[in-house]
Amino acid sequence: MTAQSPPPLTVEAARELQNLLRAEIGPGLSERELDAVEARFGFTFSADHRVFLAAGLPHRSRHWPDWRNGDPEDLADRLSRPVEGVLFDVEHNSFWHPAWSPRPAETSDALRVARSELATVPQLVPVYSHRYLPGAAGERGHPVLSVHQTDIIIYGRDLADYIRHEFTGRASSLPAHATVGFWSYFIHGGPGTDVTAPTPHTPYAVNAQEAVECLRMLALERLIGRQHYPHQLIEAGLTALVLDVETESLPLLAGLSRTEHERADGLFDKVLTELGLPESLPGDDTGIPWEAARWELVRWWLRLIVNGSLAPGAGGDVITYEGWGALARPRSLQPLVDKVDAYNDGETIQHGTHEQAIVTEAERLLTGPWPPPD
Repeated sequence: MTAQSPPPLTVEAARELQNLLRAEIGPGLSERELDAVEARFGFTFSADHRVFLAAGLPHRSRHWPDWRNGDPEDLADRLSRPVEGVLFDVEHNSFWHPAWSPRPAETSDALRVARSELATVPQLVPVYSHRYLPGAAGERGHPVLSVHQTDIIIYGRDLADYIRHEFTGRASSLPAHATVGFWSYFIHGGPGTDVTAPTPHTPYAVNAQEAVECLRMLALERLIGRQHYPHQLIEAGLTALVLDVETESLPLLAGLSRTEHERADGLFDKVLTELGLPESLPGDDTGIPWEAARWELVRWWLRLIVNGSLAPGAGGDVITYEGWGALARPRSLQPLVDKVDAYNDGETIQHGTHEQAIVTEAERLLTGPWPPPD
């Protein structure tokens, strides 16, 4: 699907969006106030962000930056977090951007080079909590990013889509229009995860039944509109082949070379048909789009988190976006979502603790009836 630029946000549309928020809305920022904020902190609001803040200023909540009366140190800290998060991963998690010069051997030198490189990247401007918009003057339609260190995902194809997703659980199925500069690396090939992209799991099957289940789950992901990279379909086919799953097209899928990736989708469809899997996929027969399929996928994603095939933070974000949000925010998943939010909001030193909390909640959900009762 080709991404199309969303329409420009108007003041009227922004006010309608603000009616969805769980926050007090004060008078909007004037042009003079917006200019003063940009001058004081050295960044520029994107066009949509500027219109949104001119329509009204959400405040009296620690999650919303108060650009009028907020603590300047707090605002400066919010603005610095994306860059400081990358630097933390440079120091502690061996991150190094491929466009930078070769990494120095000494950590202190690596941090110095990284800080210099990061001084040139587009500014990310906080919208709500750890959700950010690129600060690109005069530009609109950029996706909202959820940012925690180098775990960076798209959380809305534009500001309006983000608000609907975050506060009503409804989001567009259309792909994002663009990302900006340096930060696009984390969405298109870096260590971060786009929640609209395929589940970033490692193969887990140990027998033929599990291998077929994996193929079926990938089919369910496609059913609800998620994309897949060719190598993921090929890896799933290779795993099934090694575990003695037999279909005519499976060896062809598993044996595709890098130059033959364009054939992966078609061969994957043939494998599904040969296994009789399309007939087993649930229909779309309720008011919630693909409700039964989403509940099956949530259970699968929880299993992947528990068995270590899917990182708790990335998996939790996918479940929040495609499960809890798309399923009209079931109360049964709220404890998991709260733990995912704590992971994303938490201090770096607590990251491991928050990850374990997600795993523990996933284990609890899997021991009960499915779907879990509200």
